Amino acid sequence: MRRRDFLYMTGLGVGTAMLPSLNTFGRIITVEEALTPVDVKLKKQMADVALNAAKSKGASYADVRIGRYLNQVVATKETRVENISNSESYGLGVRVLAGGSWGFAATNKLDNDSIAKAAEMAVAIAKGNSKLMSEPVQLAAQKGYGEVSWKTPVEVNAFSVPIPDKVELLLSVNNEALKGGAKYVNSNLFMINEQKYFASTDGSYIDQDIHRIWPNFTVTKIDETSGKFETRNALSAPMGMGFEYLTPKDEEKIKGGPVTMYKKRYDMFEDVKEATVHVSEKLKAKPVPAGKYDLILDPSHLFLTIHESVGHPTELDRVLGYEANYAGTSFLTLDKWETKKFNFGSKQVNIIADKTEKGSLGAVGYDDEGVKCGKWDIIKDGILVNYQTIRDQAHILGLKESQGCCYADSWDSIQFQRMPNVSLAPGEAALSAADMVKNVEKGIYMFGRNSYSIDQQRYNFQFSAQLAYEVKEGKIVGMFKDAAYQSNTQEFWNSCAQLCDKNDYRLGGTFSDGKGQPSQVSAVSHGSATTRFNGVKVINTGSKLG
Repeated sequence: MRRRDFLYMTGLGVGTAMLPSLNTFGRIITVEEALTPVDVKLKKQMADVALNAAKSKGASYADVRIGRYLNQVVATKETRVENISNSESYGLGVRVLAGGSWGFAATNKLDNDSIAKAAEMAVAIAKGNSKLMSEPVQLAAQKGYGEVSWKTPVEVNAFSVPIPDKVELLLSVNNEALKGGAKYVNSNLFMINEQKYFASTDGSYIDQDIHRIWPNFTVTKIDETSGKFETRNALSAPMGMGFEYLTPKDEEKIKGGPVTMYKKRYDMFEDVKEATVHVSEKLKAKPVPAGKYDLILDPSHLFLTIHESVGHPTELDRVLGYEANYAGTSFLTLDKWETKKFNFGSKQVNIIADKTEKGSLGAVGYDDEGVKCGKWDIIKDGILVNYQTIRDQAHILGLKESQGCCYADSWDSIQFQRMPNVSLAPGEAALSAADMVKNVEKGIYMFGRNSYSIDQQRYNFQFSAQLAYEVKEGKIVGMFKDAAYQSNTQEFWNSCAQLCDKNDYRLGGTFSDGKGQPSQVSAVSHGSATTRFNGVKVINTGSKLG
């Protein structure tokens, strides 16, 4: 058997196929090419070719995604440029229902014959799969929207900013770190533009232009006497914004504590100057004594705990056992939800899914099944009330329509259930982080993401932070090192005692949340205000046995 035939046959077995000559990793392009969009009329013509071919071969439903994915990276280290890349991946994927089963195929050859061939292959795969299925796919109804569009509301397209300006910014940031005593420093700018066109036999033709940006750095200092080193990463958040995110605004800063924090604008120079001071403090910080503490968790840290202990375990495919890659399934089984009274957390805990929040990584107008996006409660007053679903899952929860959680990371990846923005609602009573500190007798105030682990049911976990400050009798008295907290999801969220108000609310997030096999990545934000958790177990990760 020829290798090409083998790949075709194994594609039939799993329900997807890629036609020959795909370039999954994209091609290098010029900046000028990146700024030139594909004509929407041409995309509609290509979509109609695919949809008509699929229907002619017996598909009861079909959708097509035409994707142009632009990625730009500028990477520097100390006084030099390490890498500059500008790449494009462009192609078309067709998903169909035939005989009650899914089929998928993709191509980057965008002539009519190749598009039709991909659609026909998707139908053949679906029909092959239908012979093995135990029950047919139940697809929630979805109205067609006709020809519509949605764009990330950017002020400055990051791809339009000249590369030399970006290099100058990063090298200037590095220079500030070196002047502050850093031994090593690297800084990066990651920029993404997803130009996505969706069409379906439901009657939707949806054109979307999605932008994301992430500035980052790492500062390292070394104690020359001991040889020990400490680092501090940028406290920026990846955002669904343009280059305007890097234009500082005083009204978007939160000051008054040990760390300056940022909302919808980021001051990279200010942050790197503070980072050099923080790293020096970390080198001199005292080891944390293990024990129970009240934790004050800044959104720059708490977002990751939300992501791992709330976001992933409320993905319905994990709950059902359909998905187990990247740390397993979920303890939040359907029987718990069915009681309508499962105690997930304290009454202060309200977790909201929202794919419309401006500036967030997950903000889009429509998901990759043509579902208009919205928001809904997942945890209400501490009670589990909902999950995250897509069209072929909605009936399991008795829903008449999808919640719009379908996403594929490329035109050649089949779309499946992915996490929306999942956020902790801020408190209603006026409360600043500084006032929260005043009420803590014995606590730790944590900033920034660091190492973590969580079990295969998303239940038992451990998290550490970039910065950990000792709070004693209502005052910050110094810095701890080697502090990590351990808990289980229910115990931790039931210890939630107090939340700052909406003026402190900020987004954190991840540019590359992994899931699936073959692996796909997605970008997702998690918002919160500074939050207090009482009586949480803290360990010293630097302690040694014996």
